[in-house]
Amino acid sequence: MTPEVACEVDRLLAGRTRDIRLNAELVRLFRIRSWPQTSKIIRAWMLWVVVLDILTLAVNAALLPPDIVMAMLPPASILPPAALATATVFLKPRPPWIEGVAVHLGVFLILLSVALVGVNAGGEYYERHLTIMLFVAVTAIIIFPIPLEWSISIAVLALGLYLMLQLQNHDITPGNAVAGALFFASGVVATVVARRTANILAHKTFLLELRDRARLAELTDANARLELLARTDPLTGIANRRWMMETLKKVWSEGVSKSVGPSILMCDIDHFKQLNDSLGHAEGDRCLVKVAGIIQSSLRDDRDQVARYGGEEFLVLLPEADEQDALLVAERIRSRVETALLPNPRSSVGAYVTVSIGLAVLTQGTEVISSETLQRQADEALYMAKAKGRNQALLHAPPSNSG
Repeated sequence: MTPEVACEVDRLLAGRTRDIRLNAELVRLFRIRSWPQTSKIIRAWMLWVVVLDILTLAVNAALLPPDIVMAMLPPASILPPAALATATVFLKPRPPWIEGVAVHLGVFLILLSVALVGVNAGGEYYERHLTIMLFVAVTAIIIFPIPLEWSISIAVLALGLYLMLQLQNHDITPGNAVAGALFFASGVVATVVARRTANILAHKTFLLELRDRARLAELTDANARLELLARTDPLTGIANRRWMMETLKKVWSEGVSKSVGPSILMCDIDHFKQLNDSLGHAEGDRCLVKVAGIIQSSLRDDRDQVARYGGEEFLVLLPEADEQDALLVAERIRSRVETALLPNPRSSVGAYVTVSIGLAVLTQGTEVISSETLQRQADEALYMAKAKGRNQALLHAPPSNSG
């Protein structure tokens, strides 16, 4: 829903219910939402009209004289194809003008068929079937969830047809014909008013649904942002330690023994405290952001994950990575950080920022260890890399069992 539509929805709901008028865009959206139900109602009504028409003819054939039945048959035969054709139109969505023409033409032919059955039969059937015709029109107005203009058109068609045929009825005077039309007009108008109220209430329900949907979308978006904040390091923009711990638990719970690896890299910026002391914390923050970006760009694909583990330390998870894969990624990270030429004048390694990296790999075929144990091994390898002069990647070596 666009901001303009949302604003219009709020404006309409803030006013009186009876003043609700949908603009063109809301009409389009309402039509999309209500079409399945509208089409089912119209199709069902048309089919039942056909069934009742056939049953009525069958009953008349059994009870009435043959000459009257034969007089009723030709106009009665108009109804089934008209109703079925209209129902066919509403089997799938079509342009509104086509649906409007189908409803008006279909209802008109149905009303004409019912009325002419009485006209052809004559006598007591004349006025009786005109009354039935009005009843059919009223049911259509009540049941069809269509635009109000269509309902008014059906009402005008029915009353106009009634008055025209009654004026031709030789058994009553023109005055009685007009009086009868006015009498039935009051009921038909009341039905149209009720239809208008139903349409307005349907529109209001639709507007409330749109507003609730918009609010739910806003809430979902806010929750997503909160979730993102909860798992993102605010300085570097990469994942934080909490999210990485959850990811490690998930990887291990899915069964790490079924695949190669995983591997864990612990990356630490060499002499980061000296960088802060000499260049200031702002430059230190800039260094952290740059290093985080370098590490992330050095990963193999979306499966690999990096998180700021704490301070100047980063943890990298490499699913399905053996020793060779892990060493390649680690060396790529180390060399790219070194060639970035980020200043660190008080570092004992050189004038620029470097990183030390400890690697631990869960080798296939060995006993599966916990993620905490693999992480501790990477830490041990990191401390060893620092002890050996920093700016290097060192793989954890299991303790020797010899001697």
